Amino acid sequence: MLKVQENIENALIRSGRKSENVNIIAVTKTVDVDIINEIISLGINNIGENKVQEIQKKYDNISDNVNWHMIGHLQSNKVKYIVDKVNLIHSLDRLSLAKEINKRAKAKGIVKDVLIQVNISEEKSKFGLKKEEVVPFIEKILEMENIRIKGLMTMAPYVDNPEEVRYVFRDLKNLGYQIENRNYEKVEMEYFSMGMTNDYKVAIEEGSNMVRLGTALFGKRTY
Repeated sequence: MLKVQENIENALIRSGRKSENVNIIAVTKTVDVDIINEIISLGINNIGENKVQEIQKKYDNISDNVNWHMIGHLQSNKVKYIVDKVNLIHSLDRLSLAKEINKRAKAKGIVKDVLIQVNISEEKSKFGLKKEEVVPFIEKILEMENIRIKGLMTMAPYVDNPEEVRYVFRDLKNLGYQIENRNYEKVEMEYFSMGMTNDYKVAIEEGSNMVRLGTALFGKRTY
């Protein structure tokens, strides 16, 4: 944990963002509730899960003082189970999902914060919109009153040398600037969720302020 914080601070210094804050999302896939509560006691207050059923299973047994993040691919028929539980959905990637989130949030009387997932590298195995699809997508969901866009998310290809994927993070940040300059209502580029255990230092150097860390916090896990 201390090593992670040190790496983040050094990456911020290298990028000239010394005074900025980076949110650590603890990716708790396969992690037991006791261990999650232990890491919360060390100062982690953001928990990220890939699957709706994991959030449902753990939600009532985790400290109240945390923010929940849905970071995995979200099926429309599962939205109703987590729309009032998670603080931020990182993986909005299609219109049908936006409509369902909006509908379920409206029924609960809330406005749901979301990130748009962008597949910068255009890997076939990854979800997300292509870069050129993002602005038209935003314009389609501007009328949805119960969704608030808070930023962008991406996943870089897994490589041995993170320098090879630096362009992914740079491109996402640049896309964020372009969107910001359009001054849409209810659209903020507050969060750039990019960087995982393998590449989070490079991601921060390129502007990430939200990193999703599993192995770096919990060690290697077998799935």
